[in-house]
Amino acid sequence: MTYHPKSEFITVMQQRGFLADCTDYQGLDEALLKGAQPGYIGFDATAKSLHVGSLIQIMMLRWLQKTGGKPITLMGGGTTKVGDPSFRADERPLLTPDQIDDNIAGIKNVFSAYLTYGDGPTDAMMINNAEWLDGLNYLDFLRDIGRHFSINRMLSFESVKSRLDREQSLSFLEFNYMILQAYDFMELHRRYGCILQMGGSDQWGNIVNGIDLTRRVIDGEVYGLTSPLLTTSDGKKMGKSLSGAVWLNGDMLSPYEFWQFWRNTTDADVGRFLKLYTELPVDECDRLGALAGSEINEAKVRLANEVTALLHGADAAATAEATAREVFEHGGVGDDLPTLTLTAEEVAGGMSIVQLIVRSGLASSGKEAKRLIAENGARMDDKPLTDAGLMVDAATLASPVKLSAGRKRHALVQLG
Repeated sequence: MTYHPKSEFITVMQQRGFLADCTDYQGLDEALLKGAQPGYIGFDATAKSLHVGSLIQIMMLRWLQKTGGKPITLMGGGTTKVGDPSFRADERPLLTPDQIDDNIAGIKNVFSAYLTYGDGPTDAMMINNAEWLDGLNYLDFLRDIGRHFSINRMLSFESVKSRLDREQSLSFLEFNYMILQAYDFMELHRRYGCILQMGGSDQWGNIVNGIDLTRRVIDGEVYGLTSPLLTTSDGKKMGKSLSGAVWLNGDMLSPYEFWQFWRNTTDADVGRFLKLYTELPVDECDRLGALAGSEINEAKVRLANEVTALLHGADAAATAEATAREVFEHGGVGDDLPTLTLTAEEVAGGMSIVQLIVRSGLASSGKEAKRLIAENGARMDDKPLTDAGLMVDAATLASPVKLSAGRKRHALVQLG
């Protein structure tokens, strides 16, 4: 991109690697210079927590607020009933209204760690699109809104084409999603003066639809900005770990495990992740990312501390680092390790070490646990595990046992 922005927000987005594309760089740049402009990102409530894959979007909202804009977190209480088909191979399972409400309640906690909500000019707003979607009259909606959408054009969007090219069924329910998302943008502009929708680059088609609809129906001038879809340097999708999704809610993934995820960043990703997920100056991110040998490990610790402190607080980050150093450098147990507590009844007849490894979260399946043992990657109290048929009973667990998968992942098992 050769555009040289004047607004602080687009400058930060550009310098830190957040920008994939924008519908009108100059128009948005000039609009942002006029004061606290509202911008939004939508989050569907498909689980009780967002995961690390959503963190780039949350950081964009945080930077919008820090540079004088007004962030809107739009909760998809309405759109979650339909499900976003973008780049998915199959239809999302449909959730009940109660499940959606429970998920929204869980997700809300994360945003307050990154954004300041309130009634001030740059204070964030949390809005649920069920506010306008739940009461829509279908025939009126088709007549007033549906007529502005070309099926030919909708079929040309990459998010839909990728599904049809694989000959996967795309239901009419899902096909409506992009119309509803476009309608969201128009309503946010009409009700709250929102001029900007942001999202991952997979949302480009949906965002453009919203801009066109807002222009046609209420003659509003709005903009879209997308971030790159992140993969790690080894090609893996951001937000996944060996043991599953890296959740942002502390009750679904402990602060220590969250810290450890960032500590395990590959060398090539450190500088890029520091720019995206922390607020360290860009020059410092570049300096840390360029370190080599054992020094890059301290850069990874810095990354883990900064990201964990933003979400869980500085104390949680310090505790996680202290636990990691205790476990890795001194061979100790550490007070903050993920802990599996079993009852005496559960282990009365003995429990296989394979099951124990799976239950403690160190492997996602029995097959993976057996492979870990076969490849000499599993240890119990720092001694190699060689027998996949080993049974663990209450006597073994008279004092807590430390299980390890490789050099970096550990868990405690104890009797409750």
